[in-house]
Amino acid sequence: MTEEIKPNVSQAPTEDARLAAENMASGEEKAPSVDMEADYQAAQQFSVSEIDRTSEGAKAAEAATAPEYQMPEAQETKTEAQSTGDPDDYQEMAKEVGGSRDQGVTSVDDDLLKQALDKGQSK
Repeated sequence: MTEEIKPNVSQAPTEDARLAAENMASGEEKAPSVDMEADYQAAQQFSVSEIDRTSEGAKAAEAATAPEYQMPEAQETKTEAQSTGDPDDYQEMAKEVGGSRDQGVTSVDDDLLKQALDKGQSK
């Protein structure tokens, strides 16, 4: 099934394409034709190489895709935190997480906000 290409001058993306479309529209150049079925059949011939049709092709593909290094199997590990039940451990952890006075304020109240606003005022 051969189809003739009908160029549209207004849709040409480049100057060369516009000139070619104008020449085809005026009859100066012959418009190309496309045989989709023949192109499809030709593509099928090239989609598989001759070596791939033999057992040698399978061996070559396996050799080409074989990993260079062996990967070890994944091993599952479990980690369990040991509970001590000692409140001192939790208090120490809370101190580390909460920070100290020189690391900033962790809570803001009305007095602190008033002090910050007072410091921000120009005098």
